[in-house]
Amino acid sequence: MKTLANFSALLQAYFTDRLVRQQSASPHTIASYRDTFRLLIAFIEKKLGKLPTSLTVEDLDVPLILAFLGSLEQIRGNSPRTRNCRLAAIHSFFSFIARHEPSLGGVAQQVLAIQSKRYGKRAIDYLTRPEINALLNAPLTTTWSGQRDRTMLLIAVETGLRVSELTGLRCEDFVPGAGSHVACHGKGRKSRCVPLRKETESELRRWLKIRDGQPSDILFPNARGGSLSRDGVQYALTKHLKTAKSECPSLIQKRISPHVLRHSTAMNLLESGVDCSVIALWLGHETMETTQIYLHASLEIKERALAKTQPPSGRMRRYRPPDALMSFLNSL
Repeated sequence: MKTLANFSALLQAYFTDRLVRQQSASPHTIASYRDTFRLLIAFIEKKLGKLPTSLTVEDLDVPLILAFLGSLEQIRGNSPRTRNCRLAAIHSFFSFIARHEPSLGGVAQQVLAIQSKRYGKRAIDYLTRPEINALLNAPLTTTWSGQRDRTMLLIAVETGLRVSELTGLRCEDFVPGAGSHVACHGKGRKSRCVPLRKETESELRRWLKIRDGQPSDILFPNARGGSLSRDGVQYALTKHLKTAKSECPSLIQKRISPHVLRHSTAMNLLESGVDCSVIALWLGHETMETTQIYLHASLEIKERALAKTQPPSGRMRRYRPPDALMSFLNSL
């Protein structure tokens, strides 16, 4: 087997051979890993003063990797979750090195021993029904972009699609009539169908007439006819939130991203009595464990559970141990 000379050759082989050819990784995975190594190489170049093409794998030792991970949090302001995602990409690369370059196995094993950082999990953010209504009423539907944004936001809060699934929808993915639904291609190349209400179906029919595209065209395009980017969806959401906040002041206190709309869908289903297993299928979760976060976030469900319990009838008193027990404890 031909020995790959340096870090540059190994990294190129990792992306072309491992990710693309062997694993058929999704474009989102490749983009995420690419961004990780862009940041890492820029950090190393500044730290060591070496050109990227002259780097060796030995240059990427544990202290340097740890310094890079620390800079993500301290300089870039990334969260521990993001830091762990970057570390996962680095681990994947060094696993590739360990398999293909046994002579570098020692270096690889040291980097693979770097552990993910633990962090506290805060309660998820989601929108209540009045907040959702205020957001959906914000776009000005007399304009092309306003009608697109309203329909797109309506689909987002009703279906709970991920941003990548939402922006990847094509006109042919909408199936009207009896059992109307949208078919999406989600995480891990899994496809699923999400049903639509009649009102939402009518809204989509109206948008398709305005859109006037071919079946294979993007359902919610940008101004140039291409796919909306994640930043484009966030821009539209932020724009309409400014209007919605004047109607619903509770929105001012919330940090809202496109993923919060997905959380809102799940919470609406949960508080309507839908079983967690159905919600997991609806959202395209890999396991039921992912759906459990919504049970922890729902105060309404906890209040309903509390209402079914009986309050203690006796007077609450402080426990006082007998004298013999206190004497025993005091003698220890």
